Amino acid sequence: MFGASIGRAGQRIIDAMVRWLARGHINPNILTFVGVAINVGAGLLFGFDQFFWAGIVLIVANLFDMLDGQVARLSGRVTSFGGFLDSSLDRLSDMVVFVGLMVFYARATPHHSTLNVFLAGAGLMGSVMVSYASARAESMIPKCDVGFLRRPERVVLFIIGALSTWPGSNNYFAYRMPAVLWVLAIGSYWTFAHRMYHTWTEVNRTETKVAAEKKVGGPDQHEVIAEPSLAHKVG
Repeated sequence: MFGASIGRAGQRIIDAMVRWLARGHINPNILTFVGVAINVGAGLLFGFDQFFWAGIVLIVANLFDMLDGQVARLSGRVTSFGGFLDSSLDRLSDMVVFVGLMVFYARATPHHSTLNVFLAGAGLMGSVMVSYASARAESMIPKCDVGFLRRPERVVLFIIGALSTWPGSNNYFAYRMPAVLWVLAIGSYWTFAHRMYHTWTEVNRTETKVAAEKKVGGPDQHEVIAEPSLAHKVG
């Protein structure tokens, strides 16, 4: 009940911000660019070992990510290009965070880890493939958003990994970013495989249905053509 109250309060704050931005005739694409710029800042903070502040910046960045679409709808500025821009820059926002983590773990510091560099790189490639699979699939089927590790989940995991990193902390729950990278690396490819399988089944179902309809429709068309021919012969 307490959590629901916090959620409602948060939604009211967001709704008020959306109304204010819409009344101010703020272009939603500007909000999209601001969100990406803030994400770039988060990537830089990760690279310079400022994990906690990177987590805070990620929260702010993704607030803008929520606002742009809602402002566009409320102000009647929903456009195809706006959707394309938002989706494309979301990919960039994901990648700069991964690159920041790769830079951090590649540096000559006590936290240097070739394994973590590899996991961050694998997670980056997997996240791109998840998004690409969805975009390509939706040129053939209506929707392909299956899988448990989509962008919102990736962002939440990044924030958890970042906010759990306190310099000098010996708490068991501290420094969870390596665990987050394992989840991102494995989960991204699992989601990619899930979308591939989903697309395969949906395309096969559609093709089977079309083939069945053609098979049923074929003899009827043949009969329509044959009947006049038969009548002509009898006459």
